[in-house]
Amino acid sequence: MSVASHREVVLVHSSDLHVGPDGNFGQSRSFDPLSVLREVLETAASVRADLLILAGDTFENNRQPSQLLDRAARTMSELGAPIVILPGNHDPLTPDSVYRRAELATGSNLCVLGLTVDEAVVFPGLGLEVWGRAHLNYSDMSPLCNPRPRSTRWQLAAAHGHYLEGPDEPGRLLPSWLIRREDLIAAGADYVALGHWNRAARVGDKHINAYYSGSPEYEGTVNVVRLRQDGAVEVTRAPLRASAARGGVELDNAGVNQKNTGGNL
Repeated sequence: MSVASHREVVLVHSSDLHVGPDGNFGQSRSFDPLSVLREVLETAASVRADLLILAGDTFENNRQPSQLLDRAARTMSELGAPIVILPGNHDPLTPDSVYRRAELATGSNLCVLGLTVDEAVVFPGLGLEVWGRAHLNYSDMSPLCNPRPRSTRWQLAAAHGHYLEGPDEPGRLLPSWLIRREDLIAAGADYVALGHWNRAARVGDKHINAYYSGSPEYEGTVNVVRLRQDGAVEVTRAPLRASAARGGVELDNAGVNQKNTGGNL
């Protein structure tokens, strides 16, 4: 039996940081465009996260100055845990993507889905697989199509797009990168880390652990996911400030969300 089966695994989920001098929240942002990234990392460290997942739009766009990317890479390397990044619709894996730049290639703890790995990465020490489909361009796509079969005790799926409960809106022309309830069910993951919405929310139903973390600058929080030894999954929100992060708050009045996994691998 693996070491991972004997201990709790702690994940921090965030998205939509929109790092850059022209981010969505530029008017309220401090003079340092990396401040929100730094606070997310500090919060992850304060809860002793085993892994940080950034589910899309980490950067506002692919037109970032070299100095900012160099500072971002050095800042992320200070976290003593792996960081898995899913490129979103603002920072897709186009030929000029920020993730292809030499400045970010220096981050030894960075894993970019679709670039440094194909669509999935396994962390044997955690008994965890993380998979997700990167945005490769600015066109429409299905973020959770063709889900991966489980090969580890724990599985996390990451997706960046818009959750839609009902039918398509008539006359929809612009890309929406739609995610539906049946996609969440088919994924079969213990936790689905969603990005694209500025607000934090749980979607699907009580039997699915699918959450938007919301933009940390808009919500002031990140999601803390605890994969328990008994197979349960607990999701809370932690304030960005590291000094208060251990307190946590319940996510959308959902309290503790539990789901049993199909055995230990």
